[in-house]
Amino acid sequence: MSEPFISSASLHDFSLWKRMELKRLPFLFDLEITARCNLNCRHCYINLPAGDKAAEKKELSLEEVREIVDEAVSLGALWCIVTGGEPLLRDDFLDIYFYLKKKGLLVTIFTNATLVNAEHIRVFKRFPPRDIEVSVYGTSAGTYEKITRRPGSFAAFRRGFELLLKSGFNVRLKAMTMRSNVHEHHEIARFCRQRTHDFYRFDPFLHLRYDRDPERNREIRSERLTPQEIVSLEQSDPERFQALQEKCDKSVMPESSSAEIGQLFLCGAGKASYSISYDAMFRLCASLWHPDCVYDLRQGDLTDAWRHFVQRVRGMSSQREEYLRSCRVCDLMNLCMWCPAHAYLETGQLDAPVEYFCQVAHARAQALGAAERSSPSPRH
Repeated sequence: MSEPFISSASLHDFSLWKRMELKRLPFLFDLEITARCNLNCRHCYINLPAGDKAAEKKELSLEEVREIVDEAVSLGALWCIVTGGEPLLRDDFLDIYFYLKKKGLLVTIFTNATLVNAEHIRVFKRFPPRDIEVSVYGTSAGTYEKITRRPGSFAAFRRGFELLLKSGFNVRLKAMTMRSNVHEHHEIARFCRQRTHDFYRFDPFLHLRYDRDPERNREIRSERLTPQEIVSLEQSDPERFQALQEKCDKSVMPESSSAEIGQLFLCGAGKASYSISYDAMFRLCASLWHPDCVYDLRQGDLTDAWRHFVQRVRGMSSQREEYLRSCRVCDLMNLCMWCPAHAYLETGQLDAPVEYFCQVAHARAQALGAAERSSPSPRH
């Protein structure tokens, strides 16, 4: 009897994703169901107060969510990331979740875990999410609550987090590393890696506000680490530094080398995914908020946005000499966090260089070069 042919692969490595990306099929979308949050984190690029009635009024209604999800599935969506703000803050969160599952979508939930309760656990057990990604801001109440500015939030986080872990869900953990918690960076990494076998990542890049609030942006900048501190943390974490060595050439699409010199969008934004904001704005990615790069779904539809608007945005180009002679031709582009979306958040322009990103890229390049020089030569 011949052996049956059986193979397996992780969902992330599933070959279908690459085939769909090449055909520009939108298999993944982010759905921000609120910009409001029960926390007030110092570094957050989007959070509005939980009781902000004006923000709540702008939110997608349950019916609007259903219409968007129906159209997303008809276009080929397989996977939805539900995010915010804090998505569990919405009273109809479970109604939204039920509908996504009813449509057969893989569902990932981004949450701070402070609002997780027994009802969420009951529903998730019956209709499991693909995964739940939880943010960890500190391993002590003092550090955690310095960032969240909410007394009691650390205890709420631990309670909700333990509920998720004890229930056996696939919990993935991430940490934002900043001035207020860098002293606990290694403790946070240990805490997370002891509690998840699947995934942990930390991000030292704090992005500026989507609403360009100057006061909040000053606070975010004050929380940023120096380029040297970022590289030191990456070097001290073998997993992170190895990933940087292996994947530093993956952020810019292969065809970028043959793209027109002034072309702005060289990443994968709008290739196989998109983002929908809490107030019905379609974007190629979650960071892209430039007025010329958002499409109001309340004045149009998802099909038109995907088939026509995406192409117009990806076709945008720059005549700015500073960009053309620096960022566009820089050998370190793959070590840099520069992209049109981040450039706009930093400068108000899609094609302006960002000195902080440049400094980080050069510091990374120096560290990678030093690591390469110190590696033993291969034996022949």
